[in-house]
Amino acid sequence: MFATGFSMDGRRIAQAEGGPTEMFLRERASTLGLHLLAGVAETAEPLPANRALLVSPDGSVRRYTKIHPFSFAGEEKVMASGTGVVTWDLEGLRVTPLVCYDLRFPEPFRLAADETDLFVVIANWPEKRRRHWSLLLRSRAVENLAYVAGVNRVGEGDGLRYLGDSALIGPWGETLVAASRQETILVADVSADAVAAIRSRFPVLADRRPGSYRR
Repeated sequence: MFATGFSMDGRRIAQAEGGPTEMFLRERASTLGLHLLAGVAETAEPLPANRALLVSPDGSVRRYTKIHPFSFAGEEKVMASGTGVVTWDLEGLRVTPLVCYDLRFPEPFRLAADETDLFVVIANWPEKRRRHWSLLLRSRAVENLAYVAGVNRVGEGDGLRYLGDSALIGPWGETLVAASRQETILVADVSADAVAAIRSRFPVLADRRPGSYRR
């Protein structure tokens, strides 16, 4: 899994569906025999869309559109917002993708929790808010008793620094693998059975009372 970075001005760099990034991912997925998840800006109507693409070895491509544009930087003016959460079954592992600013909102995680073993967050998360990134990844894992993978950009762009801090967090909030300040490959095992076992031993999700969560 990996992320590709891009400017907030999606109109300048967005690619059409089936563009060079998608073709590259399809070739790599086929050659490596892997499912690849990547972030890309794609042209759409009426505005470009900030998306996560899941590309499988058989050449199939599935898409998730970021629900929460980053209004602090005016992203909602140039990028469309998604309208729903998606979860994909990858050979028995249930994976829910989210993009960057989505991490700050617990609602989509909670909505998908029962049907998710692994949340994957692709991001351009700058150094100045790195503590929030690490804290929120752990929080989302603990809240939902699920794995959370955060894949973040490294480098500089538009006057900002990106340190990576990519990590895989376990269902109990433990950091399984992590890396900062350099491009690298992180490898770790995730298990749908482990998620099911933890939720069985500590059934906090079963104690939710959504009907009472209102004034």
